[in-house]
Amino acid sequence: MPHDNCPNCGADLPRKAKVCPECGSDEKTGWSDEAHVGGLNLPDDNFDYDEFVENEFGEKTRIKPKSIHWAWWVAAIVVLAALIIPLAFSLLRR
Repeated sequence: MPHDNCPNCGADLPRKAKVCPECGSDEKTGWSDEAHVGGLNLPDDNFDYDEFVENEFGEKTRIKPKSIHWAWWVAAIVVLAALIIPLAFSLLRR
């Protein structure tokens, strides 16, 4: 199976090359399917995502949700009062 790049060292290969001109690997020594997949830098089966995140981004930090601004609380109370006060007066008039 011809490759464009050597799966062992990554060097460019001429068309129909049987041996890599850089490292000398061939189908018997390094052009197997395992060598082709081995150059992809895939994580191992025992890959620990939490450890990766800690190493990559530092200590684990809890994301703290932002609190609601006080103006929104005031607006909610005003809206509730505007709905409840007329309802209370209508019930008292009966």
